[in-house]
Amino acid sequence: MFTFGYKSKINGPLRALIALAVGIMMVVNPGEALTTVVKVIAAFLLASGLVSLIVGLRNKKDGSLPLMSFNALVDVLLGLFLFVFPGFVAKFMIYLIGFALLAFGVVQILALASARKMTGLGFGAFVLPIIVTLVGGFILFNPFAESVMVMITGAALVVYGASELLSSWRMKKAIDEYEIRQAPEKETPVQENPVVEVKDVDYEKVDEQ
Repeated sequence: MFTFGYKSKINGPLRALIALAVGIMMVVNPGEALTTVVKVIAAFLLASGLVSLIVGLRNKKDGSLPLMSFNALVDVLLGLFLFVFPGFVAKFMIYLIGFALLAFGVVQILALASARKMTGLGFGAFVLPIIVTLVGGFILFNPFAESVMVMITGAALVVYGASELLSSWRMKKAIDEYEIRQAPEKETPVQENPVVEVKDVDYEKVDEQ
């Protein structure tokens, strides 16, 4: 069964909540939304770099310091670049989000299709993922002005967030059902019939006096 992206019970809902938060922000404040998203990503990269450096220092005896220091350096440099040039990076965010929606929509469709036998899903379960996939491809063409595309992208993220929540719930049910079906059946112990052990015994009749 295709479970890519849904093996962990946290990943799906986490993606959904992030998409909903970013989507609502883009719809409510389209002018500053992309720049804010870039700064949030920059802050995340800086925090990730700091954590990598701390982990590397704590485990330097294991020889992991060089690798963790390199990861920390890359994260910090990317974070600083995003902080210094948020407007430049924001111009490409719509394309990145469009590609992400297209990819996640396809993953949802494949996952739900593989779970269809387990849960008996109807065509209605595929409506939102198909919409997300189509809109993701549409966003990549970027045919309208930036302000319009920001609104469309934000709305698409909200739809994707709702779709991801539903898909995560359906996939959880399907995975649980799959594990139940694949689990080896416990062999019930064979109880011996006590009657079988009864043997005929010769006996003599005692005359009554």
